[in-house]
Amino acid sequence: MKTFKYFLISLLGLIAVTGCQKDDYAVGDLIAPSNIQVTVDIVGADATNPNGDGSGEVNFMASADNAISYQYVYNGEIRPAPAGMQSYSFGTLGLNTYAVTVIAFGRGGISSSKTVEVEVLSTYSPPADLLTMLTADSSRTWKIAADVNQHFGLGPIGGDPFQYYGAAPGDKAATGMYDDRYTFNIDGTFTHDTGADGFVFGRKGLIDELGGSGGTANGDDIEQYPYASYTASWSLSAPGGVETISLSGLGFIGYYIGGNHKYVIFSRSANEMVLKSADGNGTFDWWFRLIPE
Repeated sequence: MKTFKYFLISLLGLIAVTGCQKDDYAVGDLIAPSNIQVTVDIVGADATNPNGDGSGEVNFMASADNAISYQYVYNGEIRPAPAGMQSYSFGTLGLNTYAVTVIAFGRGGISSSKTVEVEVLSTYSPPADLLTMLTADSSRTWKIAADVNQHFGLGPIGGDPFQYYGAAPGDKAATGMYDDRYTFNIDGTFTHDTGADGFVFGRKGLIDELGGSGGTANGDDIEQYPYASYTASWSLSAPGGVETISLSGLGFIGYYIGGNHKYVIFSRSANEMVLKSADGNGTFDWWFRLIPE
């Protein structure tokens, strides 16, 4: 019996050691990113206009050794940029200097950062009819035109509107999109009310940038993703003469796609606007048709 007892104790000890060994995962060396390089492209800049074409648009591209993802920080707001690309619309009139910080993340979340300064000229003043359309000269709330054909869809980058897909009336009723409301205030604040259901709609992988969890996967879409209402800010610019709405932080309209949070105004009338925005994967242009509440 003693022999059996000692054998049992030894066997249990061996099992315990083996169990511990299975948890010994190798994650590799944790090396902080280094040699951060930031390329700054001021839209419209040339020898005659070194500070840009007056649109205030600037595109950034970051790279670093041992980096696997990036974030940008400007004016206290953080924007994820997995591939290192980000753009900003600097709307303060005149010639101004702005500081933008790039954070490069390596394995295990270890990070390094670099701050760059850029001197940009902004001369754009939105036309009165655009401001009236967007804000009713005070505050105006918009929604996806769910009852209209082609109220939401996608196509190739730079392609025709709704070229690959245009939603039929009511087609996305189960996604959490239709009860969302988007309010533009004349003071530059933007409110996204996610509705009574508290759900939003977005692209698989990209919607993770919102920092929440849950939702239902449907192909490459995530439907009914829980997300609280929030307030951000908006600004207008016109790079290359194209009217564009920029939302701060993680602000979005209709369907979360990451990217630069800029929405080109493809068409507009007093009571409708069609917007497009490229996703963070650089794969599609996404289209949104909005009408006032």
